Amino acid sequence: MSNLKKIDKNTSENKSVDTKTSPLNRRNFFKKSMAYSVSAVAAASVLVPTKALANDPNIMKHVPWGTKLGDPVNKYEYGIPSPYEHNNVRRASPLLSSGDYYGSITLAPLHESMGIISPNGLFFTRSHGGVAHVDPNKYRLMIHGLVEKPIVLTYEQLKRYPSETRTHFIECPANGAPEWRAPQYNNLQFARGMMSAASWTGVRLSVLLKDIGVKPSAKWCLAEGSDNSEMGRTIPVEKLMDDAMIVWGQNGEALRPEQGYPVRLLLPGWEGNLQVKWLKRLEFSDKPWHAKEETSKYTMLQPGGKAIRYFWPMEVNSVITSPCPEKPWTDLKKGDMVEISGIAWSGLGTIKHVDISINGGKDWVEAKLKGLVLPKSWTRFSFMYKFDGNKTIVLSSRATDDVGRTQPTIDEEVDKVGVESIYHRNSILSWEVKENGEVNNVHLRKKV
Repeated sequence: MSNLKKIDKNTSENKSVDTKTSPLNRRNFFKKSMAYSVSAVAAASVLVPTKALANDPNIMKHVPWGTKLGDPVNKYEYGIPSPYEHNNVRRASPLLSSGDYYGSITLAPLHESMGIISPNGLFFTRSHGGVAHVDPNKYRLMIHGLVEKPIVLTYEQLKRYPSETRTHFIECPANGAPEWRAPQYNNLQFARGMMSAASWTGVRLSVLLKDIGVKPSAKWCLAEGSDNSEMGRTIPVEKLMDDAMIVWGQNGEALRPEQGYPVRLLLPGWEGNLQVKWLKRLEFSDKPWHAKEETSKYTMLQPGGKAIRYFWPMEVNSVITSPCPEKPWTDLKKGDMVEISGIAWSGLGTIKHVDISINGGKDWVEAKLKGLVLPKSWTRFSFMYKFDGNKTIVLSSRATDDVGRTQPTIDEEVDKVGVESIYHRNSILSWEVKENGEVNNVHLRKKV
């Protein structure tokens, strides 16, 4: 939907935006609503009178699960989700596949995500030759080239190095790529689901490299995977000596095969393709390798025909996850208080603040950052809103990080890099929320 013109600039679209949080007057509240749930008000849920629940059979009668024994505690050696969460899964699309789902991607259900950690079973996946299944007893990591002590490490030898655990997101640089010209997917999962976040455990690469000694002439490193595609990417030594890690743990357990078991490279904040899975080799040199994935792929084509290479960090970004097309406001009534919430992230640093607009970017108010605010990690944001129900609104979020970068509008991004770039799209995403609460993916453009 291009050149959206549903905002009446002659009216004040932000009248229903509550920019100040005032304490509830509990006495007046109970006088007016009698038996409303105070906890529901605190959580900004849909208000339900207690009297309406008086004949609810789920309260007045024994529920089925309370009248019989549950499963034995040892039924599942590895726990499984509730069967009622059957829609909370990764999804794939033939439009984002090589045709056979080997060189393909599955997308994370961001609309169901909570907090800043993605469960291992829902973490997005990207493979170039299918998911490799590596025998850890036969795994080897070779480090050679311009180093003082070339070495080959087994899985167990690698894990003897001092470990640390850190929380970071990984994002495919093609996240949002189908939408450079116009909206393609009317759901959040396919529009922005090429990313997830986890708590990673492994050894900081600088510790390992100081042990074996990197020669001063070494400026570049080739990281290569052991899967069918033998993914190879060139990485500057400065990044490896900064915050790079070799990780074997994810969210408290071993990496899963689709995440590179037994070992992958972690480059906090940098594009996911660089973070080589099933890592088998690190070779140091004084020159870059110009590998396939950094020449014919993962480059940014400019309007003049030239392509930019080696633009590794993922730019500041954000997305509203509630509401979204999968989580509409169709159950709300006029006057209901509801939370607008989402995720912000930056591969350049830490999220400083997030702004929310309900009128397509005409006016902005600052949202509240929730929970932990960590560098190169997801940050949750929240804003309480009084649902009008009589007009269409356009919700947008705009993040700023601590290095001073702010998300551009679509026009600002397209003016700078054109529409052939594919990668590193971080312009502002907007949702149209109709009077009945339905949500649609829209593009706000002044230029077409």
